[in-house]
This record gives sequence, C-alpha cells and structure tokens, in this order.
Amino acid sequence: MAGTVVVRRATTADAAAFARIHGDLAVLGNLMQLPYTSAEVWQHRLADLAGPSKSGLDLLLAAERDGDVVGTAGLHPTGAALRRRHAMLLGLSVASDAQGQGVGTALMQALVDYADRWAQVLRLELTVYSDNARAIALYRKFGFEVEGTHRAYALRDGAYVDALAMARLHPNPPTVGAPQP
Repeated sequence: MAGTVVVRRATTADAAAFARIHGDLAVLGNLMQLPYTSAEVWQHRLADLAGPSKSGLDLLLAAERDGDVVGTAGLHPTGAALRRRHAMLLGLSVASDAQGQGVGTALMQALVDYADRWAQVLRLELTVYSDNARAIALYRKFGFEVEGTHRAYALRDGAYVDALAMARLHPNPPTVGAPQP
C-alpha cells in the first residue's frame, strides 16, 4: 500500500521530477505543456519562479509519497492588472501511476487552504479539457463551477480540443473583526 502524501513547496531540486511527470504522455495530454521537456528546462522555471522578482507571487507545490514526487501544483497571478489581484490561476498534475490515489486531493486542499487563509485570494480560476472527467470531478469537489466552454481551445496531439473555464469564489471571504476597545 502506498504511503502518506506530503505536500511541500517545490524547489529547484525537484526539476527532474517535474520533467518526469510533465513529460509522461499520459499526463502531458491533459496539460498545456509541450513534449520534450527536460530537467534543465524545469530547473530554470523553478529558479525563475522562486527568484526575487516573483517571490511571493507564485506558489509551486510538490506532492511526495515515500520520498518520490508524484504530483505538482501551482497558483499563479492572472497578470499585472491591479484590478485582478484578487484572482489566481491554478494548475495541477499527478503522475500517471499515482492518479486516483488521493494525490490530487492533497494538492487541491493545500492550494485552496493557501488561497483562502493566507494569500488574499477571492477567486481561483482554471481551464480543463472538457474530456478530462477525473480532473473536472476533483475541481467540483473543491467548489469549482463551470463558467463557460472555450471551443477549439488548444492543439492536443494533432487535434483541437475544447476546454472548460472553471472558477471558485472564496466560500467565506475574510472580514474585518470587531473593533478592539
């Protein structure tokens, strides 16, 4: 039986694991990544996202089980617009041999906890291919709703496929506490 899933912040030391997961054709088909990734590419991405210009803006997580990275997830700003700072984009991937084993749930729980309790995020957004039933079910479990369909959203393995726009609003947005006497 598989061990406990531990979610932690990703580091540059995870580059090879990110390349392995995102390079798996069974996973790649549900991502916006391109084939032929490498540890060097991920080393650069992870270093860039942890650098001083991005520090605190992006959150990249790794899910470990028995010492192996079996999933990745992230929250990313929607852009530079001041009026969209309350929203973040969400991405998630789980190694093909770890799917259906609670890894995605552990990563999603960490992402929504971070967004709701620490990052001043009111709205989480994502796109998911319309035929990715497992991912759609996971997102719905965490309160995401379909807001629309992007027709011919992306080229996947030689065919244009549709994607769903899904979002989740903070279920209990923070308020200002009672004034202190």
